[in-house]
Amino acid sequence: MKHRLRFKRPRMARISLKLFAAILLTNVLIGGMSFLLIARSLDQGFIDYLERTQANRADTLATALAERWQEHGNWHWLRDDPRAWHRMVRNQLWPGERQPPSGIDRELSDARDFVVLDAEGDAIIGRPLPPGKSPSDAEPPPQPRFIDIEHQGKVVGRLGYLPPAQLMARMDRIFLQRQLRNMTIIVASLSMASLLLAAGLAWWLGRRARDMTAATRRMTQGDFAVRLPERGHDELSRLSADFNVLAETLEANRRNRQQWVADIAHELRTPMAVLRGEIEAIEDGVRPLGGETLASLAQEVTQLERLVDDLRLLAQSDAGALDIYLAPHDLADTLRARLDEAHGWLNTRGIALETEIGTAPAPIHGDPQRLRQLWNNLLSNTCAYTDAPGQLRIRLERHSDHLCLTWEDSAPGVAEEAQPRLTERLYRVEGSRNRRSGGSGLGLAIASALVNAHGGTLTPSSSPLGGLRWTLVFPLRHADDTLDHDAPKASWSPS
Repeated sequence: MKHRLRFKRPRMARISLKLFAAILLTNVLIGGMSFLLIARSLDQGFIDYLERTQANRADTLATALAERWQEHGNWHWLRDDPRAWHRMVRNQLWPGERQPPSGIDRELSDARDFVVLDAEGDAIIGRPLPPGKSPSDAEPPPQPRFIDIEHQGKVVGRLGYLPPAQLMARMDRIFLQRQLRNMTIIVASLSMASLLLAAGLAWWLGRRARDMTAATRRMTQGDFAVRLPERGHDELSRLSADFNVLAETLEANRRNRQQWVADIAHELRTPMAVLRGEIEAIEDGVRPLGGETLASLAQEVTQLERLVDDLRLLAQSDAGALDIYLAPHDLADTLRARLDEAHGWLNTRGIALETEIGTAPAPIHGDPQRLRQLWNNLLSNTCAYTDAPGQLRIRLERHSDHLCLTWEDSAPGVAEEAQPRLTERLYRVEGSRNRRSGGSGLGLAIASALVNAHGGTLTPSSSPLGGLRWTLVFPLRHADDTLDHDAPKASWSPS
């Protein structure tokens, strides 16, 4: 029974709402905390400033009182005329001004907030009470700070003033009202800006998320042609680019799978058709059941077996279950031995062999059986697609961390645009499915899988001899490298 994936309809409105609320709440909290910290800092600094200012004003008044005491020699002038104190305060603290300024300066310089005592400690100017209080109230009046009034080194009186911290209680209500008003304006402005920012950002992210959700739903339904627009250079744009790469990969894999199935069916159809024709000819009595007929049937069966074995090897390679036993091995020895065996075979086909392998060891982690299979596939490809008289040149070079093997033959060559596809399964340069070469079109794909299984690479290019050059790179085994020789590398997967 075929099951289809079911997706719930995304509730993008809820995501947008959550994003909107998160941005708005974050901005409001940041604004409120910033306001409280700044207000506290300013408040403490402001009180320190007022403390210094009030102390300076008290010193000014004390100096003026000392001068007036020198003129009169007593405090009768101040005790008999209370208004004289108000005039002195105004003249000393705001000289040249007819009316004292408004605001905090006036609050801190109110003549009623000062206390003047004579030398015996008796009050000349009475002790002030907080606003709204009466002498019958239980709460004691605030205690002033006193400084001495001196004349020629003699204390003739004392001047008391209320510290700003105590007078601030009177102004708390005014200050609080102003701060609440300012805070209301700030929070309202911040909320409006946050609303606009959160709404725009939530709409933008919600739209991008809806596009990705719709594209993902189309991919699950088999539409791999869907693509997302790549706008900008942010994380969402990179996610869109990765999504497009994924869609392209899935689309290419589906095309390759369909093509591979069609190619396999075509490859199997030819020997099966030959077998069916031979069997029908025997049944009809057209061909006798003799040794020649059986040999022809056996040849087609062998062809089928070879094709099935090749397909099985590639399937194991794709599944990461290729049977390969890697052990310390000398690549040069395996290559030299196989080329010595094939030397006469190449000569009979009109192909001259030229080797530059050298005597230096070429240590790798390899499987001798799979390496021999690799050399056989490359030799078969050279013999099948090199015109006689031809030439095969093989050179092995050792570098600091890898071995480089070049395998190049003579004409005919392969167009550069077709070279990257040579290791694709069932791909033939001539574009036909005939059997002129007698191969299945899987030899180079198997060679590439075997090289990758050894941790190497197989790269095609044009040969100076006029044919094709294969560059094989294997990682070099160092003396301190270790490997489990008994366990097959069944977990290998092609890159």
